[in-house]
Amino acid sequence: MKLDTQELVRVLRTEGDNDTADRVEGRFSGQIDTDRDGDALAEMGLDRTQLMSKLAGGSFGTTLSP
Repeated sequence: MKLDTQELVRVLRTEGDNDTADRVEGRFSGQIDTDRDGDALAEMGLDRTQLMSKLAGGSFGTTLSP
């Protein structure tokens, strides 16, 4: 799944997770591919299941692309 980096940063900041948002912003630009970038996301405490949960909650709106 692909996510827009700035959208993920926005959601993390909205949730009050500024430290993770800063790390995401510093590590990624453009789009995040959860398959390709899974290890880097896991190092930041984010995994595919968490991101899917946020998506299911509507946190990412329509930024999800196959």
